[in-house]
Amino acid sequence: MRCFDCGLTVLGVPARCEAERMTPLNTLFAWLLVQPSIGSRLMTGLFDDTFAGIYRLSTFDWALLIPYFGTLFVLSIYGVHRYETIRRYRKFKKNLPKDAPCFYESLPRVTIQLPLYNERFVVDRLLEGASRIDYPHHLLQIQVLDDSTDDTHPYTERLCNEYKAAGVRIEYRHRTNRRGYKAGALQEGLETATGELIAIFDADFVPPPDFLHRTVHFFTDPETGVVQTRWSYLNKEFNILTQVEAMLLDGHFVLEHGARCGSGLFFNFNGTAGVLRRSMIDDAGGWQHETLTEDSDLSYRAQLKGWRFVYLPMLDCPSELPVETYSFQVQQARWAKGLTQVAMKLLPRILKADLPLKVKIEAFMHLTPNISYPLMILVSMLVLPVMIVRFYMGVFQMVTIDLPLIIASFWSISAFYLYAQRELYPKSWWKSIAFLPMLMAAGVALTVSNSKGVIEALLGIKTSFARTAKYALGSQKVKVAPTAYRRRSGALPWIEIAIGAYFVLMVDFAIDTYNFFAIPFLVLFVCGYWWAGFSTLYQEYRDKLAWQRARKLAEA
Repeated sequence: MRCFDCGLTVLGVPARCEAERMTPLNTLFAWLLVQPSIGSRLMTGLFDDTFAGIYRLSTFDWALLIPYFGTLFVLSIYGVHRYETIRRYRKFKKNLPKDAPCFYESLPRVTIQLPLYNERFVVDRLLEGASRIDYPHHLLQIQVLDDSTDDTHPYTERLCNEYKAAGVRIEYRHRTNRRGYKAGALQEGLETATGELIAIFDADFVPPPDFLHRTVHFFTDPETGVVQTRWSYLNKEFNILTQVEAMLLDGHFVLEHGARCGSGLFFNFNGTAGVLRRSMIDDAGGWQHETLTEDSDLSYRAQLKGWRFVYLPMLDCPSELPVETYSFQVQQARWAKGLTQVAMKLLPRILKADLPLKVKIEAFMHLTPNISYPLMILVSMLVLPVMIVRFYMGVFQMVTIDLPLIIASFWSISAFYLYAQRELYPKSWWKSIAFLPMLMAAGVALTVSNSKGVIEALLGIKTSFARTAKYALGSQKVKVAPTAYRRRSGALPWIEIAIGAYFVLMVDFAIDTYNFFAIPFLVLFVCGYWWAGFSTLYQEYRDKLAWQRARKLAEA
């Protein structure tokens, strides 16, 4: 715009500096009407601070800037916590248990619980892995807790009968309802469980044969209530998404669990690939299903009762990662909602308990980080008008305000996940650097779905337990199994594509106003939202074609 009074040009639209000073909204409208050539102006005026000294922020400007920077400040707190987790891990990792005194007289009885719901494609692998676990036959019981409503039920029952005929102590339990979902199935399974210890494996896990021999001896300590092992991945190399998922989970299992366990803070049983003391479950109030993350719920109730949790990073249990974007979103949204529900249920009790302050602070940071997703939605809505306001503030002011927040919020993500990879793969961790942009884009791809889950939790809206489809896939590139096990995404991908288009508009505006510092972050949001939206639509289009082909073959 060219000022009628002083002749300065900003955005190519005439305006006045003082008498008719442009507001962010009408500046945006003017910019939309008159678009200059971007390429010819990329480097012109990069450090033009003409308005830095004469532009006075209005009440409307402050109404945009205060919530914007307030939200970024909250997000930066969780970013600083990542740095603190790295520091704590480095300091206390030497305290992580490596071995335990052995049961010399007799080993404890163990019940292995295998909760299932429509897991037709992985049940063979699961039962084979469980039946091969090395443990005295008379001390081991396997329970298959099947809530399936499809042909998984008769198929699994037949498999269990075959294993029983072969001498395996296996019990098949099928419920005609899903009361309490997984938590309900586990609790009802305890009615006939014979074990002092309960090992749990979800359908997508393959327990190693020596799993029990490497875990049960930690229960020689009568205060030990849970032994949790690290997850590893059968299909990490399947596609880019699975490699990103592996990095995300490695950060949790290596740094978060390692730092919390090593420093004596509360941490959670992950619902699978672990062993629990039966008496601890009863003492903590049993499996409860008010939340979608019954594992974290039980974990905090048990630790409030004084039970000790042990984490074994040296023992990994292979699992299968979701290979489709929407399946990944469904899984993460369930975890985000469930953890928020646990926070609402137990944080008041935790904060009132007679616990060290550091334990309370870490519990708060552990149970509440998903609030960052709706906050990111709020930031997304404010970015464009705030960019317009801050155009007049000058580059120096923008850098001095933004740089600390960027270091706290975004650099912490890179440092956190790269350090976890360095701990796991000291010789090849540097290869993970190439996946950092995809990792951040994946975080953006979760924003809408996880925000929905968090808001539902805050409003007390109950939803069913949404399972994540598993197909018994390894690292080989094969076609994904039939479509009957996939959930429909509804309007979600279209919303994500629309938000991505909004960020394209912001990228264009940032280029046109020489705000080059913001462009990489805005492009990241574009990639994240469009990756989620377009990949989901593509997968569902493929599913539709596959269904149509199958119907034609059936009619032929």
